[in-house]
Amino acid sequence: MTEVTERSSLSEVDDQTDQLAIAIFSELFAADQLARARLAKVLPKGMELSHFAVLNQLARSGGERSPADLARAFNVTRGAMTNTISKLEWAGYVHIRPDWDDARRKHISISPSGTKARNAALGAIAPILADAVRDIGVDKVKSALPVIRALRRQFTDEATS
Repeated sequence: MTEVTERSSLSEVDDQTDQLAIAIFSELFAADQLARARLAKVLPKGMELSHFAVLNQLARSGGERSPADLARAFNVTRGAMTNTISKLEWAGYVHIRPDWDDARRKHISISPSGTKARNAALGAIAPILADAVRDIGVDKVKSALPVIRALRRQFTDEATS
């Protein structure tokens, strides 16, 4: 193969990769936007997806988390997480206590009313998500999951480095 033909072949591969990357991420971004809009409609009054996500994280962890831990988990600033936590506290969904060893730190836990709100939200969104999986097909979703996880890990690795 000549050098020009070799460069041309590499250029075609790069173009195909670029087109594939744009296509997959366009679909992921569109699906994300549509799913968020659909789920936001069925959440309990006053609850936002970010509120549900934090409540769900707290419920699944089963313990206390610091605002910094939560901010890292959601890849948001501490200020953004503090704002979300303040709204959740105002709604009575979380308890905030000081760290007894370091008064500058706080610990967040889900309250009983937060657990009820999280469960109500989960009950509203789970059927929508399950219907989508059934409509697409369980086997297709199972086969796509490793690819989507690998994509997430790729960006998680880049965000932490």
